[in-house]
Amino acid sequence: MALMLSGVALTLNSQTMYNPNTITSLAPAQELSLTGEWDKVFPKSDKVNHRKVTFVNRYGITLAADMYTPVDASGKLPAIAVSGPFGAVKEQSSGLYAQQLAERGFITIAFDPSFTGESGGQPRRVASPDINTEDFSAAVDFLSVQPDVDPDRIGILGICGWGGIAIQAAINDPRIKATVASTMYDMTRVSANGYFDSDNSKEKRNATRAALAAQRTEDYKNGHYNRAGGVVDPLPDDAPQFVKDYYAYYKQPRGFHPRSGNSTDGWNGTSVLPFMNFKFFEYAGELERAVMIVHGENAHSRYFGEDTFRLLHGDNKELLIVADASHCDLYDNLDKIPMNQIATFFLTWMPK
Repeated sequence: MALMLSGVALTLNSQTMYNPNTITSLAPAQELSLTGEWDKVFPKSDKVNHRKVTFVNRYGITLAADMYTPVDASGKLPAIAVSGPFGAVKEQSSGLYAQQLAERGFITIAFDPSFTGESGGQPRRVASPDINTEDFSAAVDFLSVQPDVDPDRIGILGICGWGGIAIQAAINDPRIKATVASTMYDMTRVSANGYFDSDNSKEKRNATRAALAAQRTEDYKNGHYNRAGGVVDPLPDDAPQFVKDYYAYYKQPRGFHPRSGNSTDGWNGTSVLPFMNFKFFEYAGELERAVMIVHGENAHSRYFGEDTFRLLHGDNKELLIVADASHCDLYDNLDKIPMNQIATFFLTWMPK
């Protein structure tokens, strides 16, 4: 039995009754357990200040982020929200990008997406094209009210699978003045069609849907979600070069992090389902804000960026191909990542 007094739910026998007439708008922030130590895969810069922050997205999920601020910051500065790669955490590539851009005069945050890393959301390690797109807009919400941020100069940067998500977020949110997608994937395309569109048929998609639907039944029956596995380990001798590159980052000291799905046991196995049923960039031609797509010359993922770039209109769009660079070179190789050009792009399209 449960009683309701003045809109307050009373709990009996571990069951809670809620008053349907009580309507709340903003969800309260969840208290997250955030590490206080520097546990990134890259060294801390003495040119920036660092602190942990949290914010809530439109679905009521509390996100955890690292905020980087130039040590000599004064006045209101341009800001950039960074996330990715898909299956990574903010202690990996996104944090490196955020710190590097803070060194160049931006206030930045690198955030863990919903259900991953130190961010909230249950069950863990679930991906969603809708919620993850919202995560970027929630980051803009947060940055826009910071006292040292110019709310008219906010951009976003997505890496790998989050590059495509960043462009999708920018299509829907004109507050985002400029977007950079580095070494991007279109997660909806690769989920539905396979790499290089090799599985682009009704028969193969239906076979995948049937297998994943059966897995859902098993998961519910077993009371837990089966994990799909992170980067393959041990590495097969005949693995494609891009899989070897992933292994060299996620499974080695260079990029390994215990909270990263790619470094450990991966996403929940059925997370791919909504991406198969969702199509990014349907309205890409309507995106008026600036976009830069950066890819390595030798990246297996390069076709995602080039095909997406063809959908964009306007003279504020740029495709930058980095010579002699692979997909994973743009995760952490500062000799390859065109960080100065990225910073210049943001400053050009987010002017004072």
